Amino acid sequence: MNVLGISCYYHDAAAALVRDGVVVAAAEEERFTRRKHDRSFPARSARFCLDFAGLAGSDLDLVVFYEKPLRKLQRGLQVAAAGDGRAAETARRLVQHYVHRTAILPQLLADTIGYRGELQYCEHHLSHAASCFYASPFEEAAILTVDGVGEWATTGQFVGSGNRIEAVREIRYPQSLGMFYAAMTAYLGFEVNEGEYKVMGLASYGRPTCAAQIEELVALNADGSFAIDLSYFDFVHSLERMFSPKLVDLLGPPRLPTEPVEQRHMDIAASVQQRIEEALIGLVRSAHDVGGSRNLCMAGGVAHNVVANSAIQRSGLFDGIFIQPASGDNGAAAGAALEGYWRAVEAPRVPQPHYDTCLGPSFEDDGIAKVLQARRLVFQRLEPAELCREVAKLVHDDLVVGWFQGRMEFGPRALGHRSILGNACNPETKDTLNLRVKLREEFRPFAPIVTEESLQRYFDQPTPSPYMLYAPRVKQGMEKLVPAGTHVDGTARVQSVSRDREPLFHRLLTEFEALSGVPVMINTSFNIRGEPIVCTPEDAVNCFLRTDIDYLAIGNFLVEKPF
Repeated sequence: MNVLGISCYYHDAAAALVRDGVVVAAAEEERFTRRKHDRSFPARSARFCLDFAGLAGSDLDLVVFYEKPLRKLQRGLQVAAAGDGRAAETARRLVQHYVHRTAILPQLLADTIGYRGELQYCEHHLSHAASCFYASPFEEAAILTVDGVGEWATTGQFVGSGNRIEAVREIRYPQSLGMFYAAMTAYLGFEVNEGEYKVMGLASYGRPTCAAQIEELVALNADGSFAIDLSYFDFVHSLERMFSPKLVDLLGPPRLPTEPVEQRHMDIAASVQQRIEEALIGLVRSAHDVGGSRNLCMAGGVAHNVVANSAIQRSGLFDGIFIQPASGDNGAAAGAALEGYWRAVEAPRVPQPHYDTCLGPSFEDDGIAKVLQARRLVFQRLEPAELCREVAKLVHDDLVVGWFQGRMEFGPRALGHRSILGNACNPETKDTLNLRVKLREEFRPFAPIVTEESLQRYFDQPTPSPYMLYAPRVKQGMEKLVPAGTHVDGTARVQSVSRDREPLFHRLLTEFEALSGVPVMINTSFNIRGEPIVCTPEDAVNCFLRTDIDYLAIGNFLVEKPF
C-alpha cells in the first residue's frame, strides 16, 4: 500500500511517501525551489517521492493532508471575530487563503501528479504524533507534541500502542509555548520560524536574571499545563510584531534586527530558555503520569529545542526517548501518511530499530562528473577509502571541505550527506566557518560529530545521538581537545555516527582520528545563510564556488577550488 503525505501553506512544505508502513521517500519543497522555508504546494517534492518509488500518481492508494483546513479556518474566523478593528481584514485573508489554496487541493493533486483518488485530512497534532511514534523503536509510548498551533491544539498528549494512537488531552490556542517562544524571538530581533535556534544559542551567553519577569508571562500548573498572560502578546492578530507594548514596559525596548546583541538580550534569552525547559519538563512529567509508559515520543517545532531535550533526558522520567528528526511541519507530511496507512490496515506493526532520515534524492557518479566537467572544475576520482583518507588530511590541515554523499537528509539537520566539515581540534574553526562560509552570527555554535563508540568518552550523552537532537555537556578536559565543537556553556549539539548505519562517514572520522588522535569533526549544513541545504550536485557546486570552502568531496570525486 502506497500513501502520500502532504504538508504546505504555513512553512516548510513537504511530501512523504509511506510504503507498507515505512517512510521510503520524503523531501522539503525548499530543496527543489531553492526558496528557504517554501510553503507552497510541494509539487516537486511529491513528484520526487513518486519517481523514487517508480510510481505514477494513479498508483497511489491514498493521499493525506497534514491538517484539517476547515477547522483551522473556523479557529481563525472565531478568533478574528473576538478581536479588534483588524478582525475584518484578518477574516478576509483567511477566507481568501482557504478558497484559493486549500479548497483546490484535489485539483492540484490531479494537475501536478495525476492523482484523482481519495484525499483524507489528518488533525495537525495527530500528524505530529504519528510522525514520531510510528517511526520509533517502541511498541508503546507516551507521546507529546508541542508547536505554535494546528487547528486549535498547540500541545497534544497521546498514547501510542501497536498500530494505534489515542488522544489523551490537548491545550488550545491561544495558549501556546511555540507562539510564546516565537514572540520572544521577534522581541529579540530575530526572524520568526527561523531565529528560534538563535535564541537558544544566545541563551548560553546569558544568565536568567529576568526569570521573575518571564514567570509573569508563563504560569506553570501542577498538572503540567501552562497559562500565558496574553496581555503581553499580540500574536493572535499579528505574526510580524507578536508582542504588545506591555511586554516592552516589562522588559525594556525590543532589539531591532540591525542592532547589536547586548548582554541584556542574552540574559532575556537565558530566562526564556529556562522557562521553556521548565514548561516542557512539566508536560513530559504529566505524560508519564497519565500514560504510565517508560517510553516517550516527541514532535512539533518545539521538539527541536535540543537544550530542553537534554533536560528531559536528564530528568530520568523515561527509559527510552525518540524525537522525530523532522519535528516541524515538514515531518508532519510523513506523519499524515503514516497515520493514513495505519488507519487503513489491520496488520500488526513491527517497530523499526532505527529510523533513517536520509529520504531524499541521490545522484550517480556519471551525472556528478558531467556537472563538474560542465563547470570546468579540476577533480580526481578516488575509491571510498582513499577519499576518506584525503578528506581527513585536508580537515586535519584546517581546510574546509564540502561533503555531498548519498541520499539527502529530510529535516533541518545535515547528518553527513549534505555537510560542511571542519577541524574540531582548532579553536579558530568556528570563526573560519562563520566568516568565510556560513556568514552567520558569531554566537551560534557548531555541532561536533563523533564515532558512536567514542561518544561517551567525549560527551555526557547516555544514549546514541544520530540526529543531533541533544546538547549534552562536553566531558571535563575534553573541551580542550574539541574547542571548536564546545559551546560557551560547555555543551555541544553532538551527532554520533554508527559504523553499521553510516560506514563512509564513520570511516572518515576513523581516518581523522588516526591523524589527530580525536574521532571528532565539525559538521554544519551545506548551505549559506538564507538558503536551503543543497540538494543537487549543481547546488553543491554553486555553494562551493560562492564561498571559501576549500575542497568538495562529492560522490567519489574530490574537487579542488579554482584559483
